[in-house]
Amino acid sequence: MLLAAAPPGPLGAHQMLLFLLQIGVLLGAAFALGRLATKFRLPAVVGELAAGVVLGPSLLGAVAPGLSGWLFPADTGQIHLLDAVGQLGVLLLVGFTGMHIDLGLARRQGRAAAWVSAGGLLIPLGLGFGAGFLLPQAMIGEGTARPTFALFLGVAVCVSSIPVIAKVLLEMNLLHRDIGQLVVTAAALDDIVGWSLLAVVSGMATAGLTTGHVMLSVGALIVVAAFALLLGRPLIKRAMGMAARSDEPGVTVAVVVLLIVLFSAGTHVLELEPILGAFVCGLLISSSGLLNRERLSPLRTIVMAVLAPIFFATAGLRMDLTALRHPAVLGAAAVVLALAVIGKFSGAYLGARAGRLGHWEGLALGAGLNARGVIGVIVAMVGLRLGVVTTATYTVIVLVAVVTSLMAPPTLRYAIRRIAVTSEETDRAKSFSS
Repeated sequence: MLLAAAPPGPLGAHQMLLFLLQIGVLLGAAFALGRLATKFRLPAVVGELAAGVVLGPSLLGAVAPGLSGWLFPADTGQIHLLDAVGQLGVLLLVGFTGMHIDLGLARRQGRAAAWVSAGGLLIPLGLGFGAGFLLPQAMIGEGTARPTFALFLGVAVCVSSIPVIAKVLLEMNLLHRDIGQLVVTAAALDDIVGWSLLAVVSGMATAGLTTGHVMLSVGALIVVAAFALLLGRPLIKRAMGMAARSDEPGVTVAVVVLLIVLFSAGTHVLELEPILGAFVCGLLISSSGLLNRERLSPLRTIVMAVLAPIFFATAGLRMDLTALRHPAVLGAAAVVLALAVIGKFSGAYLGARAGRLGHWEGLALGAGLNARGVIGVIVAMVGLRLGVVTTATYTVIVLVAVVTSLMAPPTLRYAIRRIAVTSEETDRAKSFSS
């Protein structure tokens, strides 16, 4: 006779208390510093990351190690509880990022967008990949092959952040401009390739660096693309259509969350990053023609105001700025930052010139695409979770994401002033405001 296994016991009282305190402290600090950042016209993510830095080993751990050790103990189960909340938040955040991508616009932009995207992707990818072979061995995760680490660093350097870029363009009233539309389109193309490469790297990191394993990762990527085109698109269109027929906006929210989670689980089963599934799902929802942003506004509010700040504060919690005291780490940070900025600027500029755009258009594109922001932080977290990078390298990549996001608004503002406004852009601005 088979006996059913006893159900697991509930969380211990102390474990539950710590979890609730961690969520409360991280969310409160992230909200306060995020609001402070926006007061200074900085992206909120900068303040949210800073909240984790303040509460982590960089400050609280150094000033009050006893309190830090009690509130954030090095207990695997406790860490996993906090990570679970952050992971749900980041999957929904990436899903929303995919929903903001207009594939029709990418097709209409055509030649210029392709050149800008190719230059802004390939040059920083190559520079980051090359730097991965030059950085000290101590910055590579234990058991990770150097080529895998180098490819991961290349991906971290080449990505752009659509959420940060879109927010900057909206705040500067530039989204109606041709150059604003082109920046968003090129960033979208970069992100599609970047998430795909990240999926391949994650497969290499977990399965090992062999030709067979790499081919399996590429094959899994092809399976995802084929499923999305042949089955995913009609499935999502039908699900979104059913949700649209309901009078309750909560139905649409539930269906979108369900789709994002299931797509994430699907790519995870294929030993690719769950984030890739969330991104693909967002793309398909956007292209379905049934996306009702008004109905999704409650979900967006919860994600942007609660779940995402907790994720970014948790990301900051893992940063250790004291590592920058070591000359090797500080030097690596300077090199990676310089390569990231030079690679993205020069790549986007050369791509723009090849696409027959002017000098100032090229500089504006380089300035806009230079922001890594949210996406850079997510990529860094993936690398740390997979063991591809050490805490020091993780800190460097997050710093690059923050610094490049801070650089984007002033450099973009400087370049855009020198681009004349066309009559078509004026008409588009009127349609956007009406």
